[in-house]
Amino acid sequence: MSSEQNPTPNPAEAGAPRPRRLTCAATLAALEGFALAVGGVWTLVLGLTGAPDDRQQAVTLGVTFVVLALLPLLAARGLLLCRSWSRGPAVITQIMALPVAYSLLQADSAAIPAGIALVVIAVASLVLLINPATTEALGIRGPGRTQEPRGR
Repeated sequence: MSSEQNPTPNPAEAGAPRPRRLTCAATLAALEGFALAVGGVWTLVLGLTGAPDDRQQAVTLGVTFVVLALLPLLAARGLLLCRSWSRGPAVITQIMALPVAYSLLQADSAAIPAGIALVVIAVASLVLLINPATTEALGIRGPGRTQEPRGR
């Protein structure tokens, strides 16, 4: 059988412990997802109960934030369960966070500390996600690498 038909067993199912780096990456992704969800609900509530300049725009922004929160939250769950598919959404979330952080840093307001925190979290998450221990724990092999026989 080819390696596509007989995938590598999940390290977590094989009894291997989850690396601390993977747990930290999952925690940071969950933190970002939680922050997006809270921000979305807050914007949605203000849009519905407050007096925004454009109620439709506030509601749309709130719903968008809540929906966007699903990506890092699902990625965090997948990382905690050592699912190999979860690294892609987690990395994409961090890459998307960098331009947002840059725009927050360009603001001339209280958004600058939020931009600094977002840069630190995104860069730390990326470093944790591309770490070889994380890659191995998720069962991700590099391009062109075949499964090595066990027992050698």
